[in-house]
Amino acid sequence: MGLHLEIERAGDGAPWIVFGNSLLTDLSLWDEVVRPLGRRFNLLRYDQRGHGRSAVPSHPLAMAELGADLIEVLDAAGVGRCLYVGLSMGVPTGLAALARAPGRFGGLILVDGQAKSAATGAAFWQERIALARADGMAALAEATVRRWLRPERLGTPMAERLAAMVAATPLEGFVAAASALKSYDESAVLGRIAVPTLLVAGAEDGAMPDTMRAMAAAIPKARFAAIADAGHVPVFERPDAFLATIAEALDAWERDGAADPMTGGEGRR
Repeated sequence: MGLHLEIERAGDGAPWIVFGNSLLTDLSLWDEVVRPLGRRFNLLRYDQRGHGRSAVPSHPLAMAELGADLIEVLDAAGVGRCLYVGLSMGVPTGLAALARAPGRFGGLILVDGQAKSAATGAAFWQERIALARADGMAALAEATVRRWLRPERLGTPMAERLAAMVAATPLEGFVAAASALKSYDESAVLGRIAVPTLLVAGAEDGAMPDTMRAMAAAIPKARFAAIADAGHVPVFERPDAFLATIAEALDAWERDGAADPMTGGEGRR
């Protein structure tokens, strides 16, 4: 299928958590988040198309394709039902997958992302694409890290690691996935979400907290939480605070998720 994924198993009876990445990152972005979870949950991370070790597409992508990729990943790993944790581009990816196959998702944690592209989205992403084509991915990485992290963390090993991750993204992989972000709308599914949903945003991520509060209001069984002193990637910038914020949702999934109604409680193999 051309998608790179990594699985860590706690056991056949353990519930699954699946992580969906942002644009310009690979699955290592979640390293500090998944490390404490391996004894409680089966964990699945994957690189979105054109990122990390996944294949670079030969055409501009649409959000429906990214959602279909997520379902394909679940099938390949034998995951019947999961708690899905999506960051940034991983939010509409998850919503597109849920619209396609709602029974595969027992809960959602949506982080610093939105259901619908902003009115300025097409122009913004075209500008980013032009920067990457003209000046290279290293220049895009520098600009991206400045936008994503709090100012006091610039120049730190954390920032250097993030910049290296962004810069390593293949140019054409970035262009293909950014094309999916120019104009998408997965908002129709929000009112149909029937599983517990937690929306999380870095408190310093511009207008994103307000955007996600509005999304939470449109989703039954949803709540919103902000993480202080964090920008666009709190899972990377403040992993301990992120884990504390989602602890209640994880406990509920550990309690309820092992009883998978799709598979009689064992998880698909």
